Amino acid sequence: MYVTDPIADYLTRIRNAQKAGHTTLAIPASNLKKAITEILYDQGYILKYKFEDGDNYQGYIHIALKYDKVTKKGIIRELGRISRPGLRSYTKSSDIPKIANGLGIAILSTSSGVITDKEARSKGVGGELLCYIY
Repeated sequence: MYVTDPIADYLTRIRNAQKAGHTTLAIPASNLKKAITEILYDQGYILKYKFEDGDNYQGYIHIALKYDKVTKKGIIRELGRISRPGLRSYTKSSDIPKIANGLGIAILSTSSGVITDKEARSKGVGGELLCYIY
């Protein structure tokens, strides 16, 4: 199967797995997806992850989703794509949007690598707005 937007596919797989109540999922890997996964882990949106070499040349990313102990709902409330292949979205460091009034994060692809909106503001770099999460 050929996917025209691998980041949107990655986000949709996480969203669908969480809605279905799955605890783990496997996603075909790429360097960009690995960087986004590390950010999601560092920010506390996923429980853990593991990179595994598989049949395809990039391997797989195994992600353990995080759920609230009391309500049993997923930690991730909303997950969405900003920049897409048909309409790329670039921003300066001064124009980076605050997601959910600063409670969520935006993930950017910059000259300093794939980083969060807070890191981009502190470094003073802009870039392509990949996705948001809260």
